[in-house]
Formats: sequence, C-alpha cells, structure tokens
Amino acid sequence: MIASALLLVALPIGAVAAAAMAVDMIVCRRDRGRFFYRERRVSQGREFDLLKLRTLQKEALGRMDEPGGHARVLEADPVNLTWAGRRVLKPWYLDELPQLVNILRGEMSLVGPRPWPPSLVARQVERGVEYRLHVRAGWTGQAQVAKGTDASFEALDLDYVERCRNSSGLALLRYDLAILRQTVATLLRGEGLRY
Repeated sequence: MIASALLLVALPIGAVAAAAMAVDMIVCRRDRGRFFYRERRVSQGREFDLLKLRTLQKEALGRMDEPGGHARVLEADPVNLTWAGRRVLKPWYLDELPQLVNILRGEMSLVGPRPWPPSLVARQVERGVEYRLHVRAGWTGQAQVAKGTDASFEALDLDYVERCRNSSGLALLRYDLAILRQTVATLLRGEGLRY
C-alpha cells in the first residue's frame, strides 16, 4: 500500500525528472538515449531486472555489459553521467523512482539492504557474507540514511538483518517507517550524490 501511494505521489516528480532528461537530450547529443534502463540485481538470492531512470551517457551504458561493469561503478565517475543525471537525478535520487514498480512486483521491499549486481554478491558470498541470499533487497535502508557515519554499508546491512531476525513485527514496522522518514528528509534536502 505504501509503495502504491508513493508511486502516485512520485508521478509529478517523475514528470519533472523526465522533462529534465528530455531537455538534456535535445541540447546535448551525447546524452541522448532511452529514458529507462534495466540492470540485473539480486534480491533474496534471486536475480531480477532493477528499473532506473538513465543517468549514464549512451557510451557508458554500453560498458555495463563488460565483465565487472555495472551502474554503481560507472556512476562514480561524473564523466559518464548525463547533465540531467549529474544535476537533477542523482542529487535527489530521482533515478531510483522506477524501483517502486519493482516493489509492486514483489522483487524488492521498501526497506532493506540495497540490491547488488550478481558479481558483487558472488564476491560477498565468497567471503562468507550471505545475507543477500536470504533477505529481500530494499529501495532504501540503514546504509542510505547513515550520512556522515563511519559505519560500512555491509555493517549497517548486517545490523538491519539482525533486527529483522530479532524484532517483533511491530518493532520492525516502526523502525522501517523511521528509515522511510529519514529517506524522505534526505531526498528533500538533496543530499544525494554530488559531482
């Protein structure tokens, strides 16, 4: 229900993001391409197609098919980003809005560890860290709202997994709602990626 409500609220915001992308594509030839893209990710041990608004230039998007190539690595270099990706989508995490559809499909939940590409999950599993095989990936989570802390994403994810195992349903719901509130505050402040 929350994901459906968020999707309705996000429609006007998505329209603004799409307009920024369209203007960018008209003005800048290298930024032209499709509005959406899919990337293989893992949730609860199963692969699925994560939906995102395109922030990468067409050339960089093509490199995602190379071994070890995935959006997370390519988006770290601002040279690979479109103007709209750099200035509009990433600072407010607007590229993540289509993932509400992944939630409605049951591939993700609202809160949990972020879904990782299969190659990164395989490396984590090789080290004996297997929580991504057992827990549904989330749209947001502890790691996303922990701005300014020294804790690693993995440590924050493991803490969340422990809460899932040891908390009552009501306590976990309260905690998830607190993370969602923090996420909205982060979005409204534009504390996303800066380049």
